[in-house]
Amino acid sequence: MPRKSASTTLPIVKISRRGADRLKNGHVWVYQSDVSAHRVPPGALVTVQDERGRPLGTALYSSSSQIAIRMLSSHAITDLPGLVRERVRAAIDYREKLVHDSDAYRLVFSEADFLPGLIIDRYNDVLSLQILTQAMDAEPIRQAAITELNERLNPAAIAERVDPRVRELEQLSPRTSSLLQGEKSSTVFTMNGVKFHYDALAGQKTGAFLDQRENYAAAGKYAHGEALDVFCYEGGFALHLAQRCSQVTGVDSSRPALEIADKNAALNGREIEWMEANAFDLLRDYASAGHHYDCIVLDPPAFARSRKNVETALRGYKELNVRALKMLRPGGILVTCSCSYHVSEADFLQMLATASSDTHRPLRIIEKRGQSVDHPVLLTVPETSYLKCVIASATR
Repeated sequence: MPRKSASTTLPIVKISRRGADRLKNGHVWVYQSDVSAHRVPPGALVTVQDERGRPLGTALYSSSSQIAIRMLSSHAITDLPGLVRERVRAAIDYREKLVHDSDAYRLVFSEADFLPGLIIDRYNDVLSLQILTQAMDAEPIRQAAITELNERLNPAAIAERVDPRVRELEQLSPRTSSLLQGEKSSTVFTMNGVKFHYDALAGQKTGAFLDQRENYAAAGKYAHGEALDVFCYEGGFALHLAQRCSQVTGVDSSRPALEIADKNAALNGREIEWMEANAFDLLRDYASAGHHYDCIVLDPPAFARSRKNVETALRGYKELNVRALKMLRPGGILVTCSCSYHVSEADFLQMLATASSDTHRPLRIIEKRGQSVDHPVLLTVPETSYLKCVIASATR
């Protein structure tokens, strides 16, 4: 049953014509520069109106973020906790239909699941929750999400992973990462038949890079011979390569990550060489020394945090790929990734083409891939699409 027209009992936020056009085109964000708000509480549920006072829908308001408005519905919302439960339920249903061969995946992906500012990941019987906005931090909203998770999944524990910088930017009270319920903070999860240790209160982000899950499997399908996994973190690509390769080396600058990677290798009965090193330095030295591999994976962290960093980021990506191509044997496989949203797929492919030309190593693209299906892309919100993964073969 459709909800009623926009409520007049909520605080009213008026937006400029530019902001209204943005919403009419399907985006769900309106920036602070396009908003007129007076005496609106932080994190409030608000009615959004255009300059003429025509209602456009209901949104979450942030008093501190550059993204002031995050739309929830073009209709009125009278029960926000109930809506949160409904959308968490729908997100779980979506994953149950699409995710296979894994008990670890993203359950709720913020705007892509129409729950802006809420991230929930599943790692077997432990769930990890992350709050990114004022509205989602409200206790009734937290409890609505947790209640639905308990009823549907009955987890052994639910942990909250806190990003202190985000909470500071959103002007939220400080919190520390902790268990919200249960006593179990660690578990073992499986992706594509490969097992991994997981600690809910350690590691980067929410604990693992679940968005690469399907790319791990794809890389493993084409890999052969001697392999090098650069920026290996806890061994996601390396362990999948080890199923097909005769020798695998994983490189990362984080010793704690490599220690967990070694435990993951033991968990799967694999022998992998782990190296603590700066990736740029190692690739430069190895390329100069004439090291060669049949498969090289490049999965660096985001190089471009904003548009102004794109040019520098592309130089970094090019340097990595040039070094890797110099080390790749004929017929070898290059798996190269970017998780920088501000670096477009077109820019990334152009960078790779230039690296190929500069090294006189022609590449055939086998697959162009993105994030796994549990990180859905909302067509009208391009920010939900960020991961690029190219699998290519060196022809000579």
